[in-house]
Amino acid sequence: MESLRRVVDHQAELLRREDEVNRILVQTVLRGGSLGDLCEALVELFTGVALVLTTDGRVMTTAGSEEDVAEVLALDCFDRTGRLIVEDEPVGEREPGGVKSERTLVRIVAGTSDHGLLAVFTPGRTLTTTDVHGLERAATVAALAITKEQAVSAVEGKYRAEFLRDTLVGRGGGPAEAVAHAASLGWDLDRRMVVVVAETDEDDSHTSRASDEVRSLQERFVRAWVQAVRTREPKAPVAGFSQEVVALLPAPCGGEGEQETVMRSVGEIIKVVSGDGGGGRRSFSTGVSRPLESVADIPRAYSEALRAVAVGRQMQGEAAVMHFDALGIYRLLSLIPDSADLRAFVDEALGELATDDQSSYADLRQTLQVLLDTNLNVAETARILFFHYNTLRYRIAKLEQMLGPFTTDPQLRLTLALALRIRQMRGV
Repeated sequence: MESLRRVVDHQAELLRREDEVNRILVQTVLRGGSLGDLCEALVELFTGVALVLTTDGRVMTTAGSEEDVAEVLALDCFDRTGRLIVEDEPVGEREPGGVKSERTLVRIVAGTSDHGLLAVFTPGRTLTTTDVHGLERAATVAALAITKEQAVSAVEGKYRAEFLRDTLVGRGGGPAEAVAHAASLGWDLDRRMVVVVAETDEDDSHTSRASDEVRSLQERFVRAWVQAVRTREPKAPVAGFSQEVVALLPAPCGGEGEQETVMRSVGEIIKVVSGDGGGGRRSFSTGVSRPLESVADIPRAYSEALRAVAVGRQMQGEAAVMHFDALGIYRLLSLIPDSADLRAFVDEALGELATDDQSSYADLRQTLQVLLDTNLNVAETARILFFHYNTLRYRIAKLEQMLGPFTTDPQLRLTLALALRIRQMRGV
C-alpha cells in the first residue's frame, strides 16, 4: 500500500506540474505575450535562465537575473561572440554518457519553418521528462510570438527598406522632410554618420543553391545585422536589399583617430554578425564610407561604401573590411573596367618578374616592394627583410638588370610601384 501511495502521489505531482505549466502558458498566450514574457514565465517555472535563440545560435531574448545570465553566456557552449554553438548542442533531454545536463533545448517550429531554439539553463538541477514536455509546449507559444513579430516586422521592414533605398539614391525628399520621415520610423538621420554596406561574398545569381535556401540565408543575414545594429544603436537606419545590408551608423565629431573609432565600432558589429562563422553563416565583406554631415550627402557616402566593398574584396579576398579612405591608389585602379589592360601593364612593367616561374621571383618582388616603400632606404630595407647589407646590394643589382635603373629613374619607380599594387589585386 505504501508503494502504491507513493506512485499515486508522484503521478498527482506530475499532473499538478503539468496543470501549472499549462496555466502559465495559456495566460501568456491570452495576454498576447512576447518572447520576453514567455522567457520570464519559464524562469518562474524552472528557476534559472531562459533564452530564445535563432537557428544559428544568436541570442534573441533572455530572462533571469543579470548575474545568472552573465554566468550562462560565459559557458563553453557559447563562442566569444556570444553565439550558442548549436553544432554541438543536441535538443531535448541531454544525457551524454548517462549524465543529464543542467541545460535543455527544444526547437521552435511552426509547420515546416524552423524559427530557432528555446533553451533553459537550470544550475543545480536537471529537467524531468514532464518538464521537457512542458518546454516543448512553451516552444509552440514561442513559435506563435515569433510568427506574429515577423508578420509585423515584415510590413514595417518593407516601408523602412523602401524609404532607405530612396534615401540612398537621393529620392528621399529634402533634408528636413527625410529627417522627419526617418523619425516617424524610429530612425535618426539628423546627425553625423557613416554608411556601412555588408555584402555576401557568395554570388547568389550564380549559385547551385535552391532559391528557398538562398532566400532563407539572406533573411538570416539581414536579421543578424538588424539585431546587432539595434542592440548598439537603436535609432540607426538598417535594412537589407538583395545581397547587401546597409546601415547608417553615427560617427564621432572629427578629430584624430576618427577613422579608427568608426572601424572599431563596425568591427564589433561584424564580429557579432559573423559569430565565428558557425551556425551556417556565410562570409561577407564590408565597406565603410567617409563621414557625412547631411542627408544630402547620403548618396555620395553610399557610393563610397559600395566602392570600398568591391575594392576591399579585390585587395583582401573574402570577409574583407575596408574604409573608403584606406583604398588609396586601388580606388583609381578599380575604375579601369578591363582587367586585361591591367594585366598587360603588369607584364610589361615587371617582365618575367610578374610570373612565378621561379621560386626566387616572389622574394625579388618582396625586396622591390620594401625598397619602394622605404624610398630606397637600403639600411631600413635590410633591417626589415633581415638581409645582410651586401646581400641586399646584390639583389638590387639583379633587379636593375631585370627591370632597368629604377634607383635613379623616378618615373620607372612609379611604374613599378603601380604594377606591384595591381598584381596584388584579385582577378587581375
